[in-house]
Amino acid sequence: MITSADQFKNEKNKRLTLLGMSGVGKTRLAKLIGEGGGWFHFSGDYRIGATHLKDAIIDNIALKMKKDSWLKPLLENNSISVNSQVSFDNLEPISTFLGKVGNPEEGGLPIDEFIRRQSLFLEAEVKAMYEVPRFINQSQEEGYAHFINDAGGSLCELDDDKLYKLLSEKTLIVYIKTSKETERKLIDRAKRRPKPLYYNPNFFEKALQSYLKENNLSYAAQINPDAFVGWVFPKLVADRLKKYESLASKYGCTIKSDELHDCGSAKDVINLISNALK
Repeated sequence: MITSADQFKNEKNKRLTLLGMSGVGKTRLAKLIGEGGGWFHFSGDYRIGATHLKDAIIDNIALKMKKDSWLKPLLENNSISVNSQVSFDNLEPISTFLGKVGNPEEGGLPIDEFIRRQSLFLEAEVKAMYEVPRFINQSQEEGYAHFINDAGGSLCELDDDKLYKLLSEKTLIVYIKTSKETERKLIDRAKRRPKPLYYNPNFFEKALQSYLKENNLSYAAQINPDAFVGWVFPKLVADRLKKYESLASKYGCTIKSDELHDCGSAKDVINLISNALK
């Protein structure tokens, strides 16, 4: 475990796990630091979509296609096949699979199906994060000196102290803390373009009941999916920020999103993290 700035700077095999909200700059940091060469970029979300959820994603696409009377026989007699093209820069298949809870006529998922998919995503993310040590070893065998775990924004939701301890032993956990302005932009974006998200089950249940009560609704199928995401996102941010802070204080260090934004090179990023360890 890295404990000091000098130790981090002098470490021949630097290993990082990035912690923070989606959109705060984790992937930008990973790409920027990678420009210096020698870094293996492990994307948790990519691993989830390309491996652990791939079959579920494909099954979901095929199920929707089978509702088309023209496509259904072609799928059933194997005249055509379905695939999912997840990449570091295109995680849309994962979002589409997760979906949003609410009225099916407005694109929402029934509550039971929504919870089932949330559970599958949680299982996939836990598996992906437990694979980090194996990929560290693999990266060294392939000749990479350094390793960066570009984890998803929901890493703080896993409630797995054993996993967090493992990651802190194998990597330096770096929390990218949002500024108030960045926080506002993330919330505004979520309201303009609501996207599917993973929610901690306890948080989701409380938020769902609050939303139903606040809007005089009796059940989840009455919910407008986009309206719920826009309403719940600020509450999710507030809840996650507390969890990020707790994990960073226990297992890692904290850098600020504004300071990361000012970085223009791998050297700048290394210095930023080093200063956070002082």
